[in-house]
Parts: sequence; C-alpha cells; structure tokens
Amino acid sequence: MPFDHLIYNALVITMERGVPPLTPGYVAVQGDRIAAVGQAASSGELAPARKRVDARGGLVMPGLVNTHNHGAMTLFRGLADDLPLDDWLHKHIFPAESRWVDAEFVHWGTRLAIAEMIRSGTTTVCDAYFFADVARQAYLEAGLRAVMAQGILDFPVPGVPDPRDNLKVAAAFIDSGDNGGKGLVTSTLFCHSPYTCGANTLQQAKALTRKRDLPFLTHLAETRRELELMQQQHGLNPVAYLESLDILDSLTGVAHAIWIDEADQEILARCAVKVCHCPECNLKLASGVAPIPDLLKRGVCVGLGTDGAASNNNLDMFGEMALTAKLHKVMRSDPTCLAAAEVVALATREGARVLGLEDCCGTLTPGKAADLIIVDLNQPHLTPLFDPYSHLVYTARAADVSDVMVAGRWLLRNRQFLTLEWPETQHQVQSLIHSRGLLNY
Repeated sequence: MPFDHLIYNALVITMERGVPPLTPGYVAVQGDRIAAVGQAASSGELAPARKRVDARGGLVMPGLVNTHNHGAMTLFRGLADDLPLDDWLHKHIFPAESRWVDAEFVHWGTRLAIAEMIRSGTTTVCDAYFFADVARQAYLEAGLRAVMAQGILDFPVPGVPDPRDNLKVAAAFIDSGDNGGKGLVTSTLFCHSPYTCGANTLQQAKALTRKRDLPFLTHLAETRRELELMQQQHGLNPVAYLESLDILDSLTGVAHAIWIDEADQEILARCAVKVCHCPECNLKLASGVAPIPDLLKRGVCVGLGTDGAASNNNLDMFGEMALTAKLHKVMRSDPTCLAAAEVVALATREGARVLGLEDCCGTLTPGKAADLIIVDLNQPHLTPLFDPYSHLVYTARAADVSDVMVAGRWLLRNRQFLTLEWPETQHQVQSLIHSRGLLNY
C-alpha cells in the first residue's frame, strides 16, 4: 500500500535521543501517523506514495511545542507595555479583560494566535484562558494540536461572573472535551496562581484533573512579590505551599518558576513537576531569570513557552530558543551552558513531555502523530550550514518555516494557510479592535 505523503530530499532531524541528522532523508506519513523515517540517496529508492513533497533540501523536524500561552491575549498585544508585572496585571490587564473579553473576543483572538503559531512552526500549544470552550473549537477547526485549559481565579472573570461557580464551570469544560478519545485537543484546568486562587480552589481543581489523569497547570514563583506574599501569608515559599496542599505531582505543570531556591528545586524534582520556561516574557516584565540549568541537572522536565502576546509580545518559539541559549550562557558566564541541541530538545521532545504528550508528538518516530515542519534552508542567512541545531537556535527565524503538518494534515504549504482564512481573521480582528475602542484604552 502506498504512503499517503512522502516528504523527501530533506535534512531530517528526528529529535530522538542518539539519532543523528539524516541526509538525504525522508519522512513517510500514513493517515495521521508517521509511518517511516530514513535515508534515500535517490528518488528511485523511495517507496510509492500518493503525494510526494520535495523538501528541496529543507530541514524537516518535529513541530515546535509551546508549553505556555494565553492565545486570545493576542488582542492585547502592545497594551500597557513597560510596566512591572503587578501594575501591568492588576491595573491594566485584569480591568481590560473584565471590560472586553467575551466569547467573540476569545474566538477571534484565538484564531489570530493560531495563525501566528502555524506560520512560525508551532504544532502543539498549551493555551490557558477564559471561554475555553470557544478557544477549543477554534483549535479543532484550524487543526492545531492543543492542551486547552479553562482559567480559574477566585474573583469575577469573563464567563464566570460569580467565583462560586468557577469549579462548576471548570468541571463542565473538562467533561465536554474528548479527552478519552485522545483527539487533537486535551481539555483541562489552569489555576492562575497561588495568590489569586485560595487553597480550597487549588485543591478542588487539582482533584478534578487528578481524577481524570489530566495536567494541572498554574503560574508559580513568577515574581519576588509573589514570594514575599506567600511567605507573609503562609510562612512558606510558593513551591512549598503548593506541596503542603498536595498539588505537586507528575501531572502538575508550572510556568515561570523564577523565585525558587535549592529546597524548592529539590521539591520540584522529587515530585516530578514539569516546568515551562518563558524567557522573553520574564525579561520584558523584569520578573527575573529562572534557574533552568539547575533544574535540568536535578532531572526536572523543562519545556519552552511564549506566554501570551500581551507580555511577550509574540508567539515565536524560534525567539524563545535563541534567548534561552544566550540568556543562561551570560547568566552563568559559561558559553557551553545549554548547547543548541539541548535547547531544540526543550522546544520539541521535552515540551511534549511537559504536556504529557510524549507518546503522541515531540519526535519524528514511526507510530507517533505526523506533526512536523519544514524549514527553508535555501536562504542567505542560513548558508553555509555546519550544524542544523546551531542554525535553528542562533540563525533561523519564524519566517523560515515554509510548511506545517499536524496529524497528517497540511496546515501550511509554501507559506500559505490551508485550514484558516487569514484575510477574514485579520479583517475580523481589526473590526473588533476598532468597534470596541481598544485603541483608545
């Protein structure tokens, strides 16, 4: 039986441990799965396929995994920049959300985020926000893989005006998802933080996800202020506080993890907690620098994320890779710290582990989902090529992605969207921004 798709004449990096780049390489796809990966010196050596795609010497790799994002916040991109996180969040973002965020806002904001992520090579994202059912539908329609999490806080938020209903809404969202079918979108919960969610909310939300074997997500130890607040209120650091509530385990994913000491790191490692590193957001808000090299040495699973476009201000995982490698080198005065190949792993294989999707994606392994991208290497700034990992981290750009496939379906071909109408999305976003007066905020 012929393969459905055969991508050939490529430099293939599978991101499997110990597997070197394959050139000239190929990837065969059957249905929504990778069927074969290998090398072929000529097209005559290739197996038959219904559709052949000549990569023209491009780099084929697993799609990038963005482990922390708030998709619909693309509509707040550039709003209230250059402020401390506490002021930015409490004086600007929370008020803006209460004023403008509704189902229509989330629908078009998420579609905008999806367009940006597809165009820049992201095939899997963890998106935590309000009206999560609306956002989930946008991901399903566009064909992007997602872990979609309903946002929970202990005060009125868009879609949940009475905080007493937050766990009821959260449970209904989870139960309306196709988690048992292991489809394109996993539905779960995101408690904003230990300082915006009380102990009861945190524990009940964790119980809901634990019962269903789903990831539980939260911001943790993002700022010095959070650290001081937790110490004042509970006599514990944020990490130790969550441990005291029995929140931390292998199904817990925390974003940022900046203000953590050695004892906190040991807790995260012992509890097998997953960590999402968002360097651009952390630097822009002057939150600090997470001790990622130390966490990795302790065996903590770490992935990369962009956070929302309101605090980054883009969803470009190539930028996150570049900054991750350079930031920790200068912080440790060590140019060998976080080598390029390790950083690419954080953006692919390890990111999939953070989201509990390591059996599904993150590497080009036969049997896994056919989630892959092609990076166009035939450009001046990518010539010559000595080390593909070095190029991906230090040289390549989001605009170099030419093709994107998720679950055996092309979402982008030759830089053209196939599953969403970009002109319509752009028009609807601009209309919404103007009609609601966001530009005058």
